[in-house]
Amino acid sequence: MIYADNAATTKMSAAAIQTMVSLMNENYGNPSSLYSLGQKAKETLEDARKTVAEAISADPREIYFTSGGSEADNQAILSAAALGRKNGKTHIVSSAFEHHAVLHTLEKLKSEGFDITLLDVHENGIVRPEEVEAAIRDDTCLVTIMYANNEIGTIQPIPEIGAICRRRGVLFHTDAVQAIGHIPVNTATDQIDMLSASAHKFHGPKGVGFLYARKGIRLTNLIEGGAQERGKRAGTENVPGIAAMATALKEAVANMADSAAAMKKQRDRLITGLKQIPHSALNGDEVRRLPGNVNFCFEGIEGESLLLLLDDKGIQASSGSACTSGSLDPSHVLLAIGRVHDVAHGSLRLSIGDDLTDEETDEIIRSVSEVVTYLRSFSPVWRDLVAGKTKFIL
Repeated sequence: MIYADNAATTKMSAAAIQTMVSLMNENYGNPSSLYSLGQKAKETLEDARKTVAEAISADPREIYFTSGGSEADNQAILSAAALGRKNGKTHIVSSAFEHHAVLHTLEKLKSEGFDITLLDVHENGIVRPEEVEAAIRDDTCLVTIMYANNEIGTIQPIPEIGAICRRRGVLFHTDAVQAIGHIPVNTATDQIDMLSASAHKFHGPKGVGFLYARKGIRLTNLIEGGAQERGKRAGTENVPGIAAMATALKEAVANMADSAAAMKKQRDRLITGLKQIPHSALNGDEVRRLPGNVNFCFEGIEGESLLLLLDDKGIQASSGSACTSGSLDPSHVLLAIGRVHDVAHGSLRLSIGDDLTDEETDEIIRSVSEVVTYLRSFSPVWRDLVAGKTKFIL
C-alpha cells in the first residue's frame, strides 16, 4: 500500500504512541486533583503546553488545548466577533477557499448580522496582501486567512497579512492546521493574534489540538463547566493525547528541514510526471506550496472513480478535503481558483510523507496515468472532447 493522503490524517509517530500509552498506564490522574497522582498529571500537562508554545514562539499562557482544529477555529472567530460586536465592529475579512470550519462559522455570524467579505484567491491559489488591506474597514474586527490550503497546499503570505492587520489595529487569525509541523511558523514575527492547529496532521493523535491566543485577547467559551484551560475550555483535559501531541510536534519541528527536503523531491517528481498526462493541470502555485502537496485536475473524468481505481492498485489518495468527502459537489477550493465544475470534478490530491520512495513515486505516476486513460476510454465527456463537439479547457 502507498499512503498519499497525509493532509487527511498522518500516522502517529512511534514516539507519540509511546508517550500516550505510557501516560494511560502510569500517569492517569486528573490534573485538577490535589493529590500526587493528579499533580503529576498537571505537571505533564504544563510541560506539554511549554513544548507546544516553544514550537511556535509563543508563551505557554497563550496556548489553550482543544479537541482539534475545528474547535480552535470556532473559538477564535467567535471570540473576535464577540469582541468586535462589543466595540461596534461587525465586519470580518476572510478568503473564499478557507476550510469549512471557518466558512461555516462565518455563515453563522452572517445570519447574526455580521458583514463577511470573502476575498478571491486567484488562479495561483494565493491571497494578495494588498487586497486584504483594501478590504479592511473602520468596522473590521477580524481578518482570518489560512496559513496553507488543505486541498491545493498553497502557502499564504501570512507575515505580510499579519503586518497589515497589526498596523490597522485588526485581530488576525490563521487556520494553520496544514502548516504546523511542516513549515516554520512563528507567531511573533508573523504577527499572528490567534492560530489553530490539530495534532493528527503532524503525526499526533486524533481528537487533540490547540488554539494560540495572544495575551490580552479575551476568549469566548464554547464549553461551559469547570475551570480547566484557565476557565476558557471546560472539561477534564486529555493528558495522554495532549502530551502525545507535544511529543509529535517537537519531533516534527526538529526534523522539519530534512522532512521537507525529502517531500519536496518526491513532490516535484510527481508534478513533472503527472504533467505528462494530456489535458491535465496542477492546481495552485507550483513553488509556493506545502512540501508534500500535489493537486491535479484531469479533464474528462470523475475524481471519485479515479480514487476507487487507485485504491484497487493500492494507492490511498483523495480528491479534496476529508471533511467533505461525502459530498458530490465539486471542491469549493477549486471553484475559487477558477476551475469550472466539469474540470473540478476530476481532481486528485496526493499529500505525501517524507518516507515516500522513488519507486513508489514512479508507481503513483504510472498508476494515475493508466487509470486516467482507462476512465477516458468510456467517458462520453471525453469522447465529445476528442470529437470536437466540445472544447478542451485544460
